[in-house]
Amino acid sequence: MNERVRRNPRTDAIWTQLHQALAELTASTGRRQLDIVDLGGGSGVFAVPLARIGHRVTVVDPSPNALATLSRRAADAGVGAQVTGVQGDAAGLRSVVGAGSADVVVCHGVLEVVDDPSAAVVALAGCLRPGGLTSVVVAQRYAAVLAKALAGHLTDARRLLDHPDGTWGGSDPLPRRFDEAGLTALLTGGGLEIVDVHGVRILTDLVSGSVLDDPADAATLAGLEAAAAAHPAFRAVAAALHVLAGKPALEQPAH
Repeated sequence: MNERVRRNPRTDAIWTQLHQALAELTASTGRRQLDIVDLGGGSGVFAVPLARIGHRVTVVDPSPNALATLSRRAADAGVGAQVTGVQGDAAGLRSVVGAGSADVVVCHGVLEVVDDPSAAVVALAGCLRPGGLTSVVVAQRYAAVLAKALAGHLTDARRLLDHPDGTWGGSDPLPRRFDEAGLTALLTGGGLEIVDVHGVRILTDLVSGSVLDDPADAATLAGLEAAAAAHPAFRAVAAALHVLAGKPALEQPAH
């Protein structure tokens, strides 16, 4: 797990946290190759790098076009044998990949758009082996409130703040956004245990785009972002939340 996979400062924190979690899971299981399900993984932005560091990845996505792109991307990266694309969605996840078949379920940008987030969490938890882990990334409402207010869209900002699903109405591209309390309650209600919570894009969405053009500045920003990610005060205004949650391991029989 020595190879680092970095994309840009906006996703770097997610990769850092995910790499650490995978390293700990491989150490605890004694297996260097994990079985990973990427729910809604589309064209393989996460799946292909995960396969490149040695894991088997099944991408479950409703879009045949995205899965075709996934296949080409995996082949070009030399990991076509380790990446499988399956057409499906959260509702039918267990029937597609099988109950208790995954060490890790990646669920990034999915719970905001599914018909039933609670059912989706139950489904992904059901796919995990005991002791398995899920990586969940969702859009957070409070950052959207601030962004709308700063842009002068005050009515939309108020709707975002007041609406139980964190949406501003019919023109909003997302059916819902979450706050930390709501997301952690959703995951624990599905039978998972919260392992860690981090903020994502706390600062990178606020700085000038020119900062990201300079490699040294981008690296400094990534370090600053990582340092801020675990602070509750900053998490409250992060554009997204990254939660790692585990499925309880089977209890050992008493002797």
